[in-house]
Amino acid sequence: MITVGIDSGSSTTKAVLLEDSKQLAYTIIPTEFDFVKASEKAYFDVISQSDVQEGDIGHVYSTGYGRKNIGLAERSISEITAHALGTSYLFPEIKGIIDIGGQDNKVISVEHGKVLDFLMNDKCAAGTGKFLEYTARALNIDINDLGDLWFMSKEPALITSMCTVFAESEVISLRTQGILKEDIAAGLIKSIANKVAIMAKKINLHNSHGPIAFVGGVAKNRGIHAALEQEISTTLLIPPEPQITGALGAALYES
Repeated sequence: MITVGIDSGSSTTKAVLLEDSKQLAYTIIPTEFDFVKASEKAYFDVISQSDVQEGDIGHVYSTGYGRKNIGLAERSISEITAHALGTSYLFPEIKGIIDIGGQDNKVISVEHGKVLDFLMNDKCAAGTGKFLEYTARALNIDINDLGDLWFMSKEPALITSMCTVFAESEVISLRTQGILKEDIAAGLIKSIANKVAIMAKKINLHNSHGPIAFVGGVAKNRGIHAALEQEISTTLLIPPEPQITGALGAALYES
């Protein structure tokens, strides 16, 4: 059984190739403007990394923000289901998942890969990867350096707005007041961690009595990782490549 899972995200498109539930290859590419074009590129990219021929592919499943636009896929599945399947495959013992993506945040309670409960913030980009991009730009730093500033700060600034537009203005205002760059960055990170922790507590994820995994592109930000662990008072498990759990779960859908 050879399957491909495609996660069509707002910022990046991911694809995972499996043979008998064993991962052969994965790819992560920018989505840019065209969801369909990005999904096709990811599909052929991931196949090219293996000895598999296109005719050998048994099933293609899609998930993510643009999942219903993927003509290559015979079926689309929800992001919640995909992340539960993919993350539980990597960490069978997990009881919860925190996913911070480009446009939304998700907290999911799971048991043996099955979804018990979840919350999703998809109405506003607050606290997402897009939020971080805008605020990093306002700080005039590379987004990849943002997390490091968390560990340099002695007094995180108070960020009152979680709206992407207003937070960017607030960052600029704090800069004009002479607030240190690392304290502004730490304040932003703390506000994100607090927002996600509130979501997690609403579905009792902090009382799950089991490991919690942190996935999505923002999981690569070590400052947010540390701040979240502090807010939730638990160690978070992060996969070697936290961006592909949705695509992995899609590929595993009927395994």
